[in-house]
Amino acid sequence: MSSTFDAWADVYDSVYSYVKEDIPFYVDAAREAGGPVLELGCGTGRVAIPIARAGIEVVGLDSSGAMLDVARLKAQDLGTGSGKLTLVNADMRDFSRDRTFPLVVIPFRGFLSLLTVEDQTRALLNIKRHLTPGARLIFNIFVPDLDMLVQEGDVPYHFRDVTDSVTGHRYVLWHQSSYDNHSQIISTRIIAEELDQQGTMVRRFYRDFQLRYVHRWEMFFHLKSLGYEVVDLYGGFDRSPFDETSTEMVWVVR
Repeated sequence: MSSTFDAWADVYDSVYSYVKEDIPFYVDAAREAGGPVLELGCGTGRVAIPIARAGIEVVGLDSSGAMLDVARLKAQDLGTGSGKLTLVNADMRDFSRDRTFPLVVIPFRGFLSLLTVEDQTRALLNIKRHLTPGARLIFNIFVPDLDMLVQEGDVPYHFRDVTDSVTGHRYVLWHQSSYDNHSQIISTRIIAEELDQQGTMVRRFYRDFQLRYVHRWEMFFHLKSLGYEVVDLYGGFDRSPFDETSTEMVWVVR
């Protein structure tokens, strides 16, 4: 199965090395559920592997075979006492497993890679078929920023610098995005300048992706219409309540 995210496999862990604060949250949720855990959009195993290291069985599913290949290489370092890790190349809209799970998670905006309401509905209904009675679905998405949505689409904006812990190389990251606010689609190009330890640019590369952003009450009523009950809505991974200052929506539903 080919995926637009195949092109990300070799750079994903470097570009998103700064995304760490959600990992303890999802590992704690996995411990509370007791496993097995199903992670949708597991990519390179950024969350699935720490869950397995915690001794919990996890099934990681992703549409990108190339991302899963990276995850398999990383999983070779799982030591004794780790839970079983199964990696599956499939689509969250129509995957089928012959088992159910007490916890399904979709970390780091994976849900937003579904670019239509119809696709989001298909995925949510499919997830329901894989939940044990009383099981929970947990996922996080960003709060749409109205200032962001009116930015000029042809202007690159400096996003942040990140350092690869393996190579020591620094990445200067720029976002260049356009916004279809009718369909709620963000089309983003990440421009990455890779610098060596002396600050000399080694290479510049480009990666593209699209997300469909979702507003809070849109998400709430979508979930409710499909028979989900909202258990919690957090404004961050410290389980702080969601309020007008929140930039993250962490949904816990059953």
